[in-house]
Amino acid sequence: MTGAAEGRLMAGTPALIRSFDRPVRLLLVNQLTINTGFYMLMPYLAGHLSGTLALPAALVGLILGVRNLSQQGLFLVGGTLADRLGCKPVIVAGCGVRAVAFLMLGVAGSVPALVAASALTGFAGALFNPAVRAYLAREAGERKVEAFAAFNAFGQLGILIGPLVGLLLNGVTFTLVCLTAGVMFAALTVAQVRALPPGTGAGPAGSAGPTGSGVPGAAGAPGTAAGGRAVWREVAADRSLLRFSLAMAGSYALNFQIYLGLPLEVRRVTAGEFGVTLVFVVSGVMTVIGQARVTAWAGRRWGPSRAIVRGLVLMGLAFVPLAVAAPLTATATAPPPAAAQVLLLLPVLGAAVLLSLATMIIYPFEMTTVVALGPEHSVGTRYGLYSTLAGLGVAAGNLLSGWALDLGRSVGLPSLPWLGLAAVGAGCAAAVRALDRSGRLAEHSVVSPEAVSPEAVSPEGTSQDPPSPDVASPGPPSPGTTPPDATPDAAPAAPGRHPPVSPARASGARLRDVAAGRGRAGRWPGGRRRHAR
Repeated sequence: MTGAAEGRLMAGTPALIRSFDRPVRLLLVNQLTINTGFYMLMPYLAGHLSGTLALPAALVGLILGVRNLSQQGLFLVGGTLADRLGCKPVIVAGCGVRAVAFLMLGVAGSVPALVAASALTGFAGALFNPAVRAYLAREAGERKVEAFAAFNAFGQLGILIGPLVGLLLNGVTFTLVCLTAGVMFAALTVAQVRALPPGTGAGPAGSAGPTGSGVPGAAGAPGTAAGGRAVWREVAADRSLLRFSLAMAGSYALNFQIYLGLPLEVRRVTAGEFGVTLVFVVSGVMTVIGQARVTAWAGRRWGPSRAIVRGLVLMGLAFVPLAVAAPLTATATAPPPAAAQVLLLLPVLGAAVLLSLATMIIYPFEMTTVVALGPEHSVGTRYGLYSTLAGLGVAAGNLLSGWALDLGRSVGLPSLPWLGLAAVGAGCAAAVRALDRSGRLAEHSVVSPEAVSPEAVSPEGTSQDPPSPDVASPGPPSPGTTPPDATPDAAPAAPGRHPPVSPARASGARLRDVAAGRGRAGRWPGGRRRHAR
């Protein structure tokens, strides 16, 4: 991470936001509005279905499950559409569909209409989620880590605001909640049509973007990319992306415990809901206030790959306080006195703090790594596949953690589920560490020495090599200096060539280059060619 980037992050989230240009700021506001509208409505939907509409629990579960299935199952489709049609139209379409879906939820009274509205809600998320991330990655250029740090802070702010607004509106009627959320998404759709630029990042493959041409393209502009099936085959064959996605899937199951395991534990030890609200407030406030500085600190101290690994370790350790406290606390049948509640909630709040801190460490570098693991023309598709596998991780994690909670209580081992979750965190960290050490995270991006050899540079000093993986290799070492990645006893490098670099060091250097903003070989982000060094 460059000194300038670290300085912007250390200045705090407000200063970081002001440092971005208008497209990135609009995408941050977009994420804030999306999360505010979604969390304004969704926490109260189950109560509306089971209470106001008096539907049986099985139908409530079906309606909620359809939303999750349609979103997770279609992420790959949404990402591919973003690559082929451009990010902006897919974002606009997703917000428009969700506006219609939320309005339908407010007026639907039959099960088929509710199922259709729930499916549309999920489909909308499958459209704009990968597209927004791909657009942000391309627009941010060399500032991807900073942009995703701000993106996470804005998303958490929406998660914090949404339920509070929804609680007030739901006190009047659930229809008012749906109407307000639908109008918010409709207004966001119109605003994006009018104000969101097409983009200045890399466009789809085969377009007038920089992929293979060196001419600036548009992140949101349509192109003549290769067919969707060809891109799917390309992404599906990317073993590094698949392994990284699978290694990280468990982290999403752990992070989701803020919505599942921690609320259940709060209700078990306090027989009330106050602690649940407190968990969400603590998590949201921490992220909004601290995300930028945590990212700067982690980038300076560890770098991207090590930050991800250490964040995963911390995510597993978050459940240790619960594992220690579970055998010492009884299941409450009535809310205890206020002082006792505070003591009983300390392990849960400690877990929430550590989970939030771990997510703050991981998220910006994780999103940047997904970009780094493949060519620019398939960024949306890669985010779509990554989100799909993350969703499967959440579904499997919810099933297994729920089973472990029941099993632990039935056999008298209340620490069992928390120890299992801690083990998942350690396993994810070990898997990412193994990928990094083996060079798997860099196999698409380590440029051959010939890429910057004298024969590959024109007399004018611009790179003439064909398109290569995402990062430019550093130039040959200056006379009398030791290459940064070479050991003291390394053999001298041939003129115009790199010294030998181990796969593990190449991986770390690759991710540091991405964090610093160096793009594909011979180019800076945005398609501009750089002079060979």
